[in-house]
Amino acid sequence: MTRPAASPTTRSPLQLAALIVGAVFLLVGVLGFIPGITTNYDMLTFAGHHSEAKLLGVFEVSILHNIVHLLFGVAGIAMSRRADTAKLFLIGGGVIYLVLWIYGLLIDQNSGANFVPVNSADNWLHFVLGVAMVALGFLLSRNTAATAPWAGRL
Repeated sequence: MTRPAASPTTRSPLQLAALIVGAVFLLVGVLGFIPGITTNYDMLTFAGHHSEAKLLGVFEVSILHNIVHLLFGVAGIAMSRRADTAKLFLIGGGVIYLVLWIYGLLIDQNSGANFVPVNSADNWLHFVLGVAMVALGFLLSRNTAATAPWAGRL
């Protein structure tokens, strides 16, 4: 029995997860540039630990930090078009966030090494994001081959 071909707009759960995660990163990047949603907006610097701007009054941000969120969001949306790249985005991006979590724990937050910048809230958010993205990438890719439109025709 052959499965019907999927339409070009049909996304697997793996691809949908990458699309949603990418869209959230894109949204967070935009929100980081909106006064009011970002408190102390007048203290927003390009990079470094001197930025006093905080997204939602909790997470330290800078122009560089917001740009990273925007780029990560665009990458997630673009990579969600195919299952293999969606998996790479989720797992690879999750690993990047876990490395960033470890980095944030090891550095002195008042030093030049804190160039993104990050605070304790950012660090633990990076941990949760990293674990969730890696988990989504592995769990949702388990059945991708069996549900792919070309499965059974190879």
